[in-house]
Amino acid sequence: MNTGSDRGTHGAAADDATTEAAAGSTAEAATEAAGAAEETPHVSKAPAFIKRNRSLHLSWQVGVFIVGLAVIGAGIAMLVLPGPGWVAIFAGLAIWATEFAWAHLVLRWTKRKVTEAAQKALDPKVRRRNIILTSVGLVIAGALIGFYLWKYGLVLPWSLKDQ
Repeated sequence: MNTGSDRGTHGAAADDATTEAAAGSTAEAATEAAGAAEETPHVSKAPAFIKRNRSLHLSWQVGVFIVGLAVIGAGIAMLVLPGPGWVAIFAGLAIWATEFAWAHLVLRWTKRKVTEAAQKALDPKVRRRNIILTSVGLVIAGALIGFYLWKYGLVLPWSLKDQ
């Protein structure tokens, strides 16, 4: 089973792009080399004595997978129960990313999307729109609550007459 965690630290594409950029090519090639340097292959974070033995390394990966799965399962449960559900889900994904290349890619994609969303939320136009929509929603909710109280009054459960 190839999980991508036993690859070397440098890929051939990254070496070629770095060599091309060092040879004095255009600024575009230097930008590509910087992008390729960020795309270094994933390497297992297991201790060296575990990586030396294939069956021990596979057992390590199974253990990491089970621990990550448990944390993600707890996070999914916390989406409907009290607790930091999304934080636990991302923590479980980070646990998986220590051993599995696919989880590392998913985590990196998620971080990029969260950063983009945060930048978009900080845009003044978007913030203004969100504040206006929230204000309108609160006014509508207040009007509906006021109408309900005007129409039916406030009857507390402990004030009910014996039936």
